[in-house]
Amino acid sequence: MTREFVASRWTRGNFLFPTRIRITDQGVVRHKRSWFSKSEENVHARNIANVNVRTGLIWSDIRIETSGGSDPLDSHGHSKGDAREIQRLIQALQASVGGAAPPLDSGDTRACPFCAETIKKAAKICRYCSRELA
Repeated sequence: MTREFVASRWTRGNFLFPTRIRITDQGVVRHKRSWFSKSEENVHARNIANVNVRTGLIWSDIRIETSGGSDPLDSHGHSKGDAREIQRLIQALQASVGGAAPPLDSGDTRACPFCAETIKKAAKICRYCSRELA
């Protein structure tokens, strides 16, 4: 399963070189070109923390946040239907890869509920994703 979504050329930053988001069996790839370079960012499905979709009157913005401290993948200028389909496909991909962390056997550690990294039970803030823990 590989699906590719292309941002509209009618939106800012996408007139000559529209942003492309490709969802594969393993993760998400964002392609962004400019006059002299090409940027390609890959995120494996198990490293995707969440997907935010902000819809406007016509176009939608997508932000794919990652665990582990890397920058989120941002893309704007997608249709509402494409943005919702991207979100649905990523959620299905995470479920198929097994987004939940395996249970830990050690008595003094646990899995972070946001990024699934191993942390101490007494931790108040995850050292990997910097989120506050309950």
